[in-house]
Amino acid sequence: MHVPIPDLAALARLAAGLAARARPGDAILLEGPLGAGKTAFARAFLRAASGDAGLEVPSPTFTLVQSYETRRGPVHHFDLWRLDGPGALAELGWDELSGDIVLVEWPDRLGYLRPADALTITLAPAGGEAREAVLAGWADRLAGVGA
Repeated sequence: MHVPIPDLAALARLAAGLAARARPGDAILLEGPLGAGKTAFARAFLRAASGDAGLEVPSPTFTLVQSYETRRGPVHHFDLWRLDGPGALAELGWDELSGDIVLVEWPDRLGYLRPADALTITLAPAGGEAREAVLAGWADRLAGVGA
């Protein structure tokens, strides 16, 4: 599914729509180059899932994972940029946390741990605040989702 994202408000609406559909055990994999909007999407998703528009959502670039209690259940936001492969995920608690909702930036580092039933969102800059999003997975839950 291709979704044009004209601005950051549209990205937040897309994230909120997906947060409403997320359930424990879901993995949402965020792909795209630096500056594509992966962290902005994760921040909007977590704010929508928690019902707190002012929720502080720092990038987990240095902590590697940040966990949040939300109305959808626990959500764990991973940033795997600094990892070199799936071996380091055990130390982060991947096996235990993946039973909750996980948001993963740089999912290529998951390797063989990449969930087959994940929703993959590939973001690409399209000039200014505009982005292009391609969603793959969750075919049964994406009806009505769009920016």
